[in-house]
Amino acid sequence: MTWLQKQRLRTFVENSMWLLPVLGLFLGLLVVRWLHWLEMRWHWESAYQPEGARAVLGTLASSMFTFVIFVSSALLIAFQLASAQLSPRLIAIVFRDPVTKWSLTLFVFTFAVTMAALVRVDDAVPPITTRFTIFCCIASLGAFLHLIDHVARVLRPSGALRSVARIGRRVIEDVYPRLLSEQPTEPALASALLARSSSPEMVVRSGSAGAVLAFDRSGLAALARATDCRIEMAPRVGNFVVPGDPLFRVSPPRNGVTVETLLQSIAIGQERSVEQDPMLIFRILVDIAAKALSPAINDPTTAALAIDQLHHLLRVIGVRDLDEGQVVDADGRVLLIYRTPDWEDFVRLAVSEIRMFGGNSLQVVRRLRAMLENLIEVLPEPRRLVLQREMGLLEKTVERGFPEPEDRALAYVSDLQGVGGAKNQVRQ
Repeated sequence: MTWLQKQRLRTFVENSMWLLPVLGLFLGLLVVRWLHWLEMRWHWESAYQPEGARAVLGTLASSMFTFVIFVSSALLIAFQLASAQLSPRLIAIVFRDPVTKWSLTLFVFTFAVTMAALVRVDDAVPPITTRFTIFCCIASLGAFLHLIDHVARVLRPSGALRSVARIGRRVIEDVYPRLLSEQPTEPALASALLARSSSPEMVVRSGSAGAVLAFDRSGLAALARATDCRIEMAPRVGNFVVPGDPLFRVSPPRNGVTVETLLQSIAIGQERSVEQDPMLIFRILVDIAAKALSPAINDPTTAALAIDQLHHLLRVIGVRDLDEGQVVDADGRVLLIYRTPDWEDFVRLAVSEIRMFGGNSLQVVRRLRAMLENLIEVLPEPRRLVLQREMGLLEKTVERGFPEPEDRALAYVSDLQGVGGAKNQVRQ
């Protein structure tokens, strides 16, 4: 199985809401078959009357079927409303929620167990199967109550933002594994790009349109090492490509590096994925803040909550080595070149749009100032210039957005709560 096939299978399993419930359906049928076999083998019998057992199991089976339909419909409506309020890009993340998947799996499993137990009630009632069915129904009721509580917490703005940030931190640590203090002495990416050989290049172009989701970093590096060439990946993860756009450049061309091999090392899909794209996490958080700051919604508190998580992620990524744009062998030879966002890209995405949309919101500008001041204070020196430039732009935004001197003085205050958490005095 190629890397692309594995990646598609993994993405399908992670994003499918129906796969686990369908497996639970067949598992329920197998479990009842095994329990009934044990009852027949050991001649276990129950004191329950068959008519009563049929009535109870029939009621439970019809109730569970209605219950599964109701829960599925309610979840879809809740997800749709949350995505409309916050960001449509949240749906892909919510669908990966393990609590929702396993709860639906338990409900479908219980329905299958109930139906299979009902058809096995004849002149005698299978005791173990009947009791197991009742226990599954009780467990489903408990799981339903937990699911309601979980969904209510996850789909609140604070819960959704925290879930996105948790995924973002994991992606950042995976894409940028080294800390800034551990940065090795490797040739810079810009130097590697400028030092292209004058030998002919093999250019592999895209045959379809879509967003670049991920690529096989280790596989491409191993291929370049084995064939003694250098592979350059033209688009960045998250970029949109159309048919004919270059995907790879190979220099010098080698017989062992085929177009098919390279195309099996890059995944192109309908929309961006968070797997290797930390910028998408920032994009989602900024979109939520921008929608909250729109005149139709006017919810600066949600924007401040989004800034909280952006502040967290900038603290995480600010101490990491972002120059991961190449793979070099032990002799210092560049094997693979690929493009990654730099520190300025992350800061600009996290601050610029929120500053422009919330430039006349006292809560937003004070929270942005607190974030920038804290980052300037705690992050290493190489990260501060961009932050100081954003602080200067924020100053200009405050001057335009608050014509009254008293309001402007309040807007100059750094406040981690937006409004209500400042300890320092108003600047005169």
